Amino acid sequence: MSSRYNHKKVERFWQSKWIEKKIFNASSDYSKKKYYVLEMFPYPSGKIHMGHVRNYTLGDVVARYKKMNGFNVLHPMGWDAFGLPAENAAILEKKPPSEWTYNNIKIMRNQLKSMGFSIDWSRELATCHPDYYKHEQVFFLDLLKNDLAYKKESYVNWDPVDKTVLANEQVIDGKGWRSRATIEKKKLSQWFLRTSNYSEELLSCLDNLERWPERVKTMQKNWIGKSVGVEINFKIDNPENISVNELNIFTTRPDTVFGATFCAISIDHKISEELSIKDKNIKKFINTCANINPDKEKIGFCTNINVLHPFIKNKKIPLYIANFVLMEYGSGAIFGCPAHDQRDLEFAQKYKLDVIPVILPYDQNQENYKILNIAYTGDGKIINSDFLNEKKSEEAKRIIIKKLIEKKQGQKKINYKLRDWGLSRQRYWGCPIPVLYREDGKIIPVPKEHLPIKLPPISEFSNSGNMLNKIDEWKNTTCPHTGLKAVRETDTFDTFFESSWYFLRYCNPRNDKSFLTEDINYWLPVDQYIGGIEHAILHLLYSRFFVKALRDVGYFKLNEPFDGLFTQGMVTHKTFKNIDNEWILPNEVQINNKGFMDIKNREVTVGKIEKMSKSKKNVVDPTFIIDAYGADTARWFMLSDSPPDRDLEWTENGIKNSFKLINRVWDLISSFNDGEYVAKNNDNDNDLRKIKNLSIKKITDNIELFSYNKCIANLYELINGIQEYIMKQSVSKTCLNDAFKSLALLMQPFTPHLSEELWGKIGSGDLAINQHWPKAENNSENINSNIAIQINGKTKEIVSLITNLDKEKVENIVIKLPKIKKIIYGKEILKVIYVKNKVINFVIIE
Repeated sequence: MSSRYNHKKVERFWQSKWIEKKIFNASSDYSKKKYYVLEMFPYPSGKIHMGHVRNYTLGDVVARYKKMNGFNVLHPMGWDAFGLPAENAAILEKKPPSEWTYNNIKIMRNQLKSMGFSIDWSRELATCHPDYYKHEQVFFLDLLKNDLAYKKESYVNWDPVDKTVLANEQVIDGKGWRSRATIEKKKLSQWFLRTSNYSEELLSCLDNLERWPERVKTMQKNWIGKSVGVEINFKIDNPENISVNELNIFTTRPDTVFGATFCAISIDHKISEELSIKDKNIKKFINTCANINPDKEKIGFCTNINVLHPFIKNKKIPLYIANFVLMEYGSGAIFGCPAHDQRDLEFAQKYKLDVIPVILPYDQNQENYKILNIAYTGDGKIINSDFLNEKKSEEAKRIIIKKLIEKKQGQKKINYKLRDWGLSRQRYWGCPIPVLYREDGKIIPVPKEHLPIKLPPISEFSNSGNMLNKIDEWKNTTCPHTGLKAVRETDTFDTFFESSWYFLRYCNPRNDKSFLTEDINYWLPVDQYIGGIEHAILHLLYSRFFVKALRDVGYFKLNEPFDGLFTQGMVTHKTFKNIDNEWILPNEVQINNKGFMDIKNREVTVGKIEKMSKSKKNVVDPTFIIDAYGADTARWFMLSDSPPDRDLEWTENGIKNSFKLINRVWDLISSFNDGEYVAKNNDNDNDLRKIKNLSIKKITDNIELFSYNKCIANLYELINGIQEYIMKQSVSKTCLNDAFKSLALLMQPFTPHLSEELWGKIGSGDLAINQHWPKAENNSENINSNIAIQINGKTKEIVSLITNLDKEKVENIVIKLPKIKKIIYGKEILKVIYVKNKVINFVIIE
């Protein structure tokens, strides 16, 4: 009779073996093909959560699978350790942010190690350590020297709760991305990086990222926001009070110019600034705009300046300063066509401005056509527009652009929404910006030999703004060149600065240099990057920019940081409330004959299934799960219940069933290995071999496709087959032994501790992780391949086809499948990407 599976003992034992033998410590071996797998590194909040468990389990499957396929695998870990949560904790707990951060790192490191991930811990880094951030101070100085960093005064997004500046990307629906406070506009002198210089390259290079989800690429394309249009030079009618005589306006809709009834400029437009100096009311209006969200309320100030319509003689258009016009887009000025832009319509109605329709829907009659409360933004024919009447929009655009150029009052122009990256943050717990402000007014870069500029130690923390401003002994210094008095920059870098290059530092994290060229050339780009879709714009776009900028200042020749990207779904759970309408934890809920009850036997209301969050208390502690059921059980459940790119609902039954499976496999191998199995005959040897070979083929294909839930289903098929023939005693012991060997190795990426235990019981020697990945035997040459059919990177169907078909044959077959045919009917196919025997992806215009 087999002994009970002791997951605690087994998992501790094999984890110690991997550490002892340094199984996962990587080195640059140029004789081997490399594979760099990386999950987005965590913020050290103090506890790992189920999102971490899922994320790192997905990456661990890739890392172990590639290692067993002969790749030299790099799978490192670090900590995104700067940021506001540490400051907030320091205020509450009355301890330095560094103490809170490093203590959390220690706790989370031990938690992650208990999961048995194949991480090279010798390369661990923390972005708050001076040995890390000294290098980004050097990068900044090099970017500054090459005019890719600069300082200017501008209106910024000010978070009144976190008391710091936010980049445009960190403002979500007018609120701070962390605090959710309504953002204010504030004028400050800030450091910027010239991300806008790379707009076109960041956009065009997306087409080369064939292993990125189309959804992410679309999000980045929209954020970069390339617009092809025209810049119109509107003459100013009465320019006496300002230094310019024309207003430059970029538009993608010049066909609506005859419907213009007002022009508007941003509060930080040059004209606005000039007028605010002379007019107190304008200055007061601009200050008011700082506290009003333009998405909720659009306000304007009539300047008493008029601009002249470029085509209607003597028509004067009033010029407003408006809170909804952004300096970050175009030239910070618009012409308002209320009939065909909802924002303009709301503004016009508020200030009683004319609404002139100039595009008539094809199904409407011009005589009774009016715009009421909804602007018309669709197609149609041009009306009320002189020489453009009866034309379609596209033809009208061509005509108007040609006339503007002839009149020397306009020119074709490409515009991008992407703005320069505002780096400055008014917080203590961040990387100091290495510049000095000398008493003679000059800004002096700190010499590289004086780096790092370290954060000063701090014993008492308050929430009243930037603490660096208050530490005189650190702030006040002298110029290293002249000895003149100087003051250090007290702003710190945006924490996205650290995460924009950490993947480079992993290549050689203990070297005095930031990285060595030969290591970058060997390891980069990252072959498989894994993380949440929420980082599609902020982190991923900044990282792409950073690599291109460092390339251009001479660090390396790399163009893109991440070759493959996978965005996993969230881990969700039911929500619960007690009779006091308070959120309660799942482990405080029990089910009896009365239904859902709390620990006081009071009725519980079951709410929606939502992403696990501390605020709604629908969280499950991974440490408890690992202790009660084991890391392999947690991994198995995370992989089995849902495709990795979709949300996963955590259920108690799911984890219990996964635990049963682990024990079932253990009992099978134990009874076999203990000599209890005696074959009656070997009639089914060939059948079991066929099941084994099919399983190897399917699991291999599905790992490559990131279809891990299907891998788990394939493993069930193999386990069920083995169990069936054991019960029948109708296969030879040699055949069973061979099947168990394959099972042990096939389970290694998914349940590595159990895999090692099985492999050890079979008596094969060495570690399972050091074995070659199983290959189907020669008699399985005619086994079909499972090919994923994707539309814009999303799998719509999986079809089994003869192995090794060429691209043209596969395309001809799958394009005729009813489901695929329906999706792509009438759509333009931009390109077809085929990975032999694995995936065919149709990139279409939706």
